[in-house]
Amino acid sequence: MPNTSAARKHGGGSGNTAAGGGGDQSDGGSAQKAQQRSKVARVSDDTDRKTRRLKDVEISIPIVYGTISFWLGKKATEYNSHKWTVYVRSATNEDLSVVVKRAVFQLHTSFDNPTRIVESAPFELSESGWGEFEIAITLFFHSDVCDKQLDLYHQLKLYPEEESGPQSTKRPVVVETYDEIVLSDPSESFFARIQNHPVAIVPRLPASINLPHPGPIENSSERKRGDTKDHPHNQWFMNFSEADELLKLAAARQQC
Repeated sequence: MPNTSAARKHGGGSGNTAAGGGGDQSDGGSAQKAQQRSKVARVSDDTDRKTRRLKDVEISIPIVYGTISFWLGKKATEYNSHKWTVYVRSATNEDLSVVVKRAVFQLHTSFDNPTRIVESAPFELSESGWGEFEIAITLFFHSDVCDKQLDLYHQLKLYPEEESGPQSTKRPVVVETYDEIVLSDPSESFFARIQNHPVAIVPRLPASINLPHPGPIENSSERKRGDTKDHPHNQWFMNFSEADELLKLAAARQQC
């Protein structure tokens, strides 16, 4: 099996609080975001096109992971005060399933079946409760992308950082982290498949490297199933301008 290595860095605090317990309910923030970069590298000496590597080439996939929580208002009880959703999405709301095969969300052990597996985009799940806790998120990639999983961690927040009167059922608490999945030395087959997909930042290859054009990646109806442009929470998603700018720069390089 090819050698595989992965390196990642992340910031932000974490803590464990019972999903059903009050625990850490310190001020969290109605809208918080952070930025980081994760690198997943895989090197292979295989000569088959499906596994042959493009040396010194990096593909970046801008993603956002986080939670959005709504107070239940009059329907809130002592043990069920908020409804929330944890998710991993493309930073530009494109379909991540071209890269990600499945996502596994590890909830607090007080939940029934705390390990939740999502096999298709959008990679998210919704629950309800009253306590804040850390959620572990594991991303698995398609076989031609990488055989190394990526582990992410996110602190669920239910309460806004600044208390200005009572909570509102209309305005949620959103906490998101921007990240880039960096795929080093991608396989030729994956590069050919992803090179025209808007989910990725793909460098222009030297003229000496001639890959066959893969044709249309997918039709619009297939792509629409996995993107989050029309997501019911889209109005609350944060705009990470860095991702947009990077994609614009990548598109400009392609035109040169």
